Amino acid sequence: MSEVSKTDSGFVVEAATVARAFKITEEQVREEMRNGLISSRSESGAGEDEGRWRMTFYRADRAFRLVVDEEGEVLSRGSFPVTPRARSVRRD
Repeated sequence: MSEVSKTDSGFVVEAATVARAFKITEEQVREEMRNGLISSRSESGAGEDEGRWRMTFYRADRAFRLVVDEEGEVLSRGSFPVTPRARSVRRD
């Protein structure tokens, strides 16, 4: 599987890709996503960005962003500081 795969419902980003960006293990990525410590946001491009998607992952005071094309090919990636976001509380 490549770093990003396109599915019928959107895109799937490999845990290893997110782990490398935040310098943590894949298991930590999975656990922190389950617990709301890592969150994500996906946006589709419009206008000159039509056919591109931006996926941003947030963890504490860092963000990791991927921009992909319609097939999930990574066009760009970056990591940058952010103001820590309020943690979502999961209620199961």
